[in-house]
Amino acid sequence: MSDTVTITQVKSGIGSTEKIRATLIGLGLTKMQKTITRKNTPEIRGMIRKVQHLVRVEEQQC
Repeated sequence: MSDTVTITQVKSGIGSTEKIRATLIGLGLTKMQKTITRKNTPEIRGMIRKVQHLVRVEEQQC
């Protein structure tokens, strides 16, 4: 398991449910093509799984 994950929003949250949009905001993704880096925790993995159709994920070793 890697130390961090880099998450990029590749599709818009428009038309998605309120929970999906709230999950994107919770991850810190507010605009298209925005990239963030987060610690690889079970909580973050669960959030990614919920919005997997809108994001691209890359694992990184530190």
